[in-house]
Amino acid sequence: MNETLRKKYIPMTETTYYTLLAVMAPRHGYAIMQYVSSLTEGRIVLGTGTLYTMVGRLVADGVIEVALGSEKKTYSITPAGLELLQEETERLGQQLADGVNILSGGA
Repeated sequence: MNETLRKKYIPMTETTYYTLLAVMAPRHGYAIMQYVSSLTEGRIVLGTGTLYTMVGRLVADGVIEVALGSEKKTYSITPAGLELLQEETERLGQQLADGVNILSGGA
């Protein structure tokens, strides 16, 4: 993993995290917005400005890529993006486990 990418994206913003989850399958911008809204039950609603600014940054950093052969511009996660997503998911899982432990009367 590129240490520069790790420092830039870990910890990850919630919008970036859910966008990366959305592009585990190729999706165009509007489909990303719909997927994230559906997955979070409307808790996160991505605006077009936010989404396309973030997507541009993620493409420039090699975290996602423009998928070829589609009528609409679609995006897919890259191996580097998948590695970041997995690392962030593990970090969040540990954070959750620590919180559950403490709140249930643990150490």
